[in-house]
Amino acid sequence: MNEIKLTINGKLLTASKGDTVLDVAKKNGIEIPTLCHHESVKVYGACSLCLIEAEGTPKLLRACSTKVSDGMVINTESERVVKARKVALELLMSDHVGDCVAPCALNCPAGTDCQGYIKAIANGDDREAVKIIKEKLPLPASIGRVCPHPCESNCRRALVEEPMSIAFMKYFAADNDLNSSTPFMPEKAAATGKSVAVLGGGPAGLTAAYFLASMGHKVTVFDKMPKMGGMLRYGIPEYRLPKTVLDKEIALIESLGVEMKNNVKIGSDITFAEIRESHDATLVAIGAWSSMSTRTKGEELEGVVGGIDFLQKVALGEETGMGKNVAVVGGGNTAMDACRTAVRLGAENVYVIYRRTRAEMPAEDIEIKEAMEEGVEFKFLTNPDEYLGENGKVTQVKLQVMELGEPDASGRRAPVPVEGKFEILDIDTVIAAIGQKVNPTGFEEIELNSRGIIAADEFTFRTNLADVFAVGDATNRGASIAIAAIGEAEKASKVIDSFLKGDVVPYIKPFVSEKTVTAEDLAHKEKIARAKMPHRSPEERKNDFKEVNLGFSEEGARNEAKRCLECGCHDYKDCSLIRHANRYEIHPERFEGVPHRGFMETRLLSIERNQNKCILCNLCVRTCEEVAKKGILGLVGRGFDTVIKPEFNSPDVIADCKNCKKCFEICPTGALKLL
Repeated sequence: MNEIKLTINGKLLTASKGDTVLDVAKKNGIEIPTLCHHESVKVYGACSLCLIEAEGTPKLLRACSTKVSDGMVINTESERVVKARKVALELLMSDHVGDCVAPCALNCPAGTDCQGYIKAIANGDDREAVKIIKEKLPLPASIGRVCPHPCESNCRRALVEEPMSIAFMKYFAADNDLNSSTPFMPEKAAATGKSVAVLGGGPAGLTAAYFLASMGHKVTVFDKMPKMGGMLRYGIPEYRLPKTVLDKEIALIESLGVEMKNNVKIGSDITFAEIRESHDATLVAIGAWSSMSTRTKGEELEGVVGGIDFLQKVALGEETGMGKNVAVVGGGNTAMDACRTAVRLGAENVYVIYRRTRAEMPAEDIEIKEAMEEGVEFKFLTNPDEYLGENGKVTQVKLQVMELGEPDASGRRAPVPVEGKFEILDIDTVIAAIGQKVNPTGFEEIELNSRGIIAADEFTFRTNLADVFAVGDATNRGASIAIAAIGEAEKASKVIDSFLKGDVVPYIKPFVSEKTVTAEDLAHKEKIARAKMPHRSPEERKNDFKEVNLGFSEEGARNEAKRCLECGCHDYKDCSLIRHANRYEIHPERFEGVPHRGFMETRLLSIERNQNKCILCNLCVRTCEEVAKKGILGLVGRGFDTVIKPEFNSPDVIADCKNCKKCFEICPTGALKLL
């Protein structure tokens, strides 16, 4: 009788005599990780990942070579097994030198596959580029215009000459797709019958709505403002982000079946409790809409306003009453938006008051430069000491002159008052743009942290209420850039989906391999100047709110995309090594030492072989020998210095190798790449 009964992970199974544990597990949907095994070649058993524990057997066994026997009781995920697999993976990854993901993508708070969409743009496929982008964010045309692009600060092209123009390429491709007859739309899963309320229609709320609706959930977005968009609409001026672009992207989200309800204020139009009662889950993404105080004497005077309040009034078309002389306090992008908006509204004298120097300003350099071109006067190393006024209206600001002292906690040199030294500015309006804070009115049931901000778990985004999640500027660290809120919302949507399915699965940051690259490593690369974004002249643009940037030309965008060094691994999405490494929490740094000195093997003609990524699983060697019947590849050396190399001893062998590619097809890592 060939039928055998055995138990794997508590499940009684039937197998045939001669089957291996790995065979039986695979047939029954139980994954046992392995890197060196493939059904097309003989069992090798080198990677030690397929170890299992069999009841009554003291040693761990290899599932790939262990034949089943009647009555066997096997555990594929016991404590001993997991510990052994972790060690095996840590040893492999400690000597695995390569970039799983490009450094630009690693520095993007949303984890956007910059390398992937840039390659698509280089190939002229903007729809594919947008498809890749929308795996992480649904507003590429809008975000591409306003993002301070932390991705670019990590771009290795800067080691050659200048970083890639990543953000602008994003909006180039997104505009082309958005203006096409059939803009990209994601596949929508079947309806789940579950409902989610998203409170806040800004970048975080819209992102969560997009992904949750794609997952098949019924999503309703509630927002207090007349239109959706949040700070993208009411905090960023038209000249940076035309609202027609934002409207088109929001319309695509709405077309997924997302219901959008505007002019709804939680606590007055509807209570938070009522929202929760009528939905299976609630996501709070209300942002930070209150301007922070400068704590300056006289700030209660009429004419002293917050940066967000000022920009919101302009966006709503309301009268600002700002007068001819305007002072903006702050050095961030909101301050730049405020001062440049004041210029466009007709102010004759616009000042930016900043207590440090230009070198320390957090605003983007291009925003500072363009503000200066438009006539804004920067009062560096000054800080408001007092706002002076007459009849309750601000008329002057008394500035304390500052100097830079020792570095503070942020690493920047701290501004120190110069005793007795002041300046006086005549002004009609002061716009304080030094930060934003959350207004939790209407959400009293949600627990706040010591800073008065919604407290949400770092990995589940869950609040103190089991069915309520929170993301974005209203949570934990407070106001940040839009792409950070978007990144949180995308992750939270997956957690909420798991909650609706009955089990909260927290977000865990994926493990990736990274390598250090120097300018010397890239010295052989041709220097190609970064594409410059064409824009309107200062004389023309400062008189209206039309978009400043004119957009890349077709040729400019494609050529810029071709500058990409393609740092990330070509095989990342299909790499078995990294998939298994993320199955367990590993710490390869425990075994950190002197890595192999790797090399690039190009003698395979149609395949590039990266020894730095090779894990010596020997699959390529065995495939060449057993499947291709060529025996061209072999192990060379002994011990730690063992490598795999080809042996070409005739033109026929070289030709066979060029056309075969079977080794590439079977490699479990990104060590082999088609040329």
